[in-house]
Amino acid sequence: MSEPFLSIIIPAHNEERRLPAALEQIDRFLRMWDRSAEVIVVENGSTDRTAEIAEAFARDHPYVRLIREPRRGKGLAVRRGMLAARGRYRYICDADLSTPIEEVVKFLPPQLDGFDIAIGSREAPGARRIGEPLYRHVIGRVFNAIVRFLALPDFQDTQCGFKMFRAEVAEDLFRVQQLDGMSFDVEVLFIARQRGYRIVEVPVTWYFNPESRVRLFRDSLNMFRDLFRIRWNAWKGRYARPEIRPPSASDPG
Repeated sequence: MSEPFLSIIIPAHNEERRLPAALEQIDRFLRMWDRSAEVIVVENGSTDRTAEIAEAFARDHPYVRLIREPRRGKGLAVRRGMLAARGRYRYICDADLSTPIEEVVKFLPPQLDGFDIAIGSREAPGARRIGEPLYRHVIGRVFNAIVRFLALPDFQDTQCGFKMFRAEVAEDLFRVQQLDGMSFDVEVLFIARQRGYRIVEVPVTWYFNPESRVRLFRDSLNMFRDLFRIRWNAWKGRYARPEIRPPSASDPG
């Protein structure tokens, strides 16, 4: 499969409990779908059987690939998956499938067209949050207000774990993306906005998972710190496209 229509990238750290069900659900969806697809599981720093489960599933499902990344970090895992993908569209998909895989069609032509990046939103008109405790929602809205103030004023939900990128946009952005942790998506959207890419929020149905890996207070503190790192990286020019030096008369060839 040289260029599938869709690549689904699943960052997976210690996901031996949730990954089997997610892969089965994705497989059922792809069997009924009329588009070509690949699934890339990026195992990063797991201490359980995540890699073995992905490998076993891939043996019977050739569209599945496993990438082993010994270092931890969701941003690192997504970056590796995005740059290894071959699809025309590339979709980040959390292993808990808190947004059902069937909703991926909302992010793709013909339902959605004329975009560079589509981000799942739990706040856009028509979105639904199911089962989320009030305190989690309030903390999330406070963090989003900080994100809008410091980095991304135009977006109501940057932290939903489901996002779609056109292939050339993914390769442009993830080659310069720096952060390895949970704040990578704010960073990627910040770079994309600087470069003038078309970004749209897509309303999704999102189910709260009480087994969420997000450590609310610790991760929020780290992400708050990362917002300043993003600003610092931008000021230092770390997100600039590599300059292409024109050939000189002395260059060989």
